[in-house]
Amino acid sequence: MLSHNLRIFLDVANRQSITETANARFISQPAVSKAIQSLERELHLKLFYRDRKSGMILTEAGSKILFLARQMEDLENRIYQTAFHENNFIGGKLRIASVPVTTSVILTKALRIYREAYPLVSVEIKEGSPLAVRKMVEEHAVDFAVTYAPFGNLDAEVLIRDEMVGILPPESTQKTIDLTKETEHLILCRAGLETAIERLPGQHKFDFSKSLLVQNAETVVRMVEEGNGTGIISRFTLSPIPHHLRICPIIPSINTEVGLIAGNLKDLTPVAQEFVRIIRELSIKGM
Repeated sequence: MLSHNLRIFLDVANRQSITETANARFISQPAVSKAIQSLERELHLKLFYRDRKSGMILTEAGSKILFLARQMEDLENRIYQTAFHENNFIGGKLRIASVPVTTSVILTKALRIYREAYPLVSVEIKEGSPLAVRKMVEEHAVDFAVTYAPFGNLDAEVLIRDEMVGILPPESTQKTIDLTKETEHLILCRAGLETAIERLPGQHKFDFSKSLLVQNAETVVRMVEEGNGTGIISRFTLSPIPHHLRICPIIPSINTEVGLIAGNLKDLTPVAQEFVRIIRELSIKGM
């Protein structure tokens, strides 16, 4: 099982802060520092260095230890879940990664059903961009994720087939948006830009350097409503956001998918398997 010092190391590595770790654990900052120093002495390694702007930064050796420690954490979780399962009930910890839109549209519905059925499971949801979410799965920081394609080399299951569209003010007469000609007044969120860059055909040149990049999809919609430009967004991302904007196709078309990803979807923990089962059922019903 994970030692006390290794658990604190995981927390500091995830938060990049001794102060935040101490606050989250309701212990003193010196106690956190002492645990890290003790682990470093035990391993004969320097695990962190301090950066005034970024906080606690892992050394190269620390990054390797973090990867292994996350695998240990995953194995420990599986041990407890196996014990729960043998006693005919489901309990333990579930860690999910998600992009914000899949959290709001998919996970919120699934979570309500899941918590009613399995009150003994603690659920942690970590949000990020598609690239960040994929990295969390690759580094064993979560059990599985719900995110946008591309899915890399991970085991994946498509839930929703999606496409990118343009959004325009209601009074606009524009029929299409040609990305090979007009990118100067485009507005995209970070996740949308990542999707566009990875899914656009390679034979064309696309310059998004003059496009306006914002943090989330809601901001894209509000920016277009205020006449700041033309939005590029996926239909699925747009679906829960109230608006009165015109939707038009883009050229070239960008198709993508929303799906489940994991190292191995057939080897999920019991608590993860149950959550995935609920997501699949909601997907069949159209969310």
